[in-house]
Amino acid sequence: MFSVGFFKGQPNEYILKYVNGRVRKEGPGLAFYYLPHNTQVVAVPTSSMDAPFIFNEVTNNFQSVTIQGQCTYRIANPRQAASLLNFTMNPFNRAYVSEDPDRLAKRITNVIQMETRSEIQKRSLEETLGQSEAIAAAVFAHLRDDALLAPLGVELLSLFFVAAKPTPEVAKALEATYRETLLRKADEAVYARRAAAVEEERKIKENELSTDITLEQQRQKLIELQGTNAQQEAEFRGQAMEQEAAHRARATEMEMAIYHTFAPPAILALAMKELGQNADRIGNLTITSEILAALLNAPIGTPSNE
Repeated sequence: MFSVGFFKGQPNEYILKYVNGRVRKEGPGLAFYYLPHNTQVVAVPTSSMDAPFIFNEVTNNFQSVTIQGQCTYRIANPRQAASLLNFTMNPFNRAYVSEDPDRLAKRITNVIQMETRSEIQKRSLEETLGQSEAIAAAVFAHLRDDALLAPLGVELLSLFFVAAKPTPEVAKALEATYRETLLRKADEAVYARRAAAVEEERKIKENELSTDITLEQQRQKLIELQGTNAQQEAEFRGQAMEQEAAHRARATEMEMAIYHTFAPPAILALAMKELGQNADRIGNLTITSEILAALLNAPIGTPSNE
C-alpha cells in the first residue's frame, strides 16, 4: 500500500513536480498530492534576495584595494536556474537536498567581481577610492546591458558598494598626505589673511598719505592765494599812498604858491601869526632882533612886486 503526501508551495516559489523524471506540473505556489516513491519536488525561489560580498582587487598603479558591497537579485527564469542548479526540496520538511541554492549567490558575486576588476584596473588607487559609486553604476549597467547573468536565469535588481578601502599601510600614508595637505591649506589661509591685512593696512596708509598730500596741496594753494592777496593789497595800498602823497604835494604846492605873491617880511609876519595861534603848544620861543626888526619894518599885505 502506497502512502500519499500533500505539498503546498509558497506564492514566491516556482514549483516543478517531477513524476518518474518528467515534469508533470509547474507554476508558482502549486499545491498537489503526490506519491513519495516516484515524485520529486523542485522549488525555485522567485523573491528578491540579497548577496553581500567583499573583493580584494589591484588598481592600475599596483595598489591593493578592498571593495565591500551588496547586490539584490531575483530568479527571473526558474526553469533555467533549475536546469543549472539542484533546487530539489524534501516535501516533508521543506529542506533542500543539496547546497546548490546557496551556491547561486556565490556564482552571481563571481560575475560581479570580474566586472568590478575590469573597472578598477582602469583606475588608480585615488580614483578608485573617490569613484566607488561610479564604479558600481558602471558594473551594474554592464551586467544589465550584456545580460551576463541570463545564463543563470537571474535578473540583477541593484548593486552598490558600501566601502572602498586601501591596505592599512597605504591608508596611513594617504591620511598623512591628506593631513599635510590640510595643514598646508590652513597655513595658506593664515598667510592669505595676513597678506590681506597687510594689503588693507597699505591701502589705509596710502589713503592717509593721499589725504595728507591733498591737504598740503590745498594748504599750498591757500598760502599762494593769501600771498597773492597780500601782494595785491600792498600794491593797492602803495598806489593809494602814492596818490595821496601826490595830492598832498599838489595841495602844498598850491598852498605855497599863494605865498609867492608876498614879500618875505610879510611871510614872516604870517608865520608869527600862526605861532601865536598855537602858543599853547609852544614851550619857549626866542625872537632875535633881526626878526623883530624885519617884523616892524614889513609892509603887511604889500605884494613883493610893488
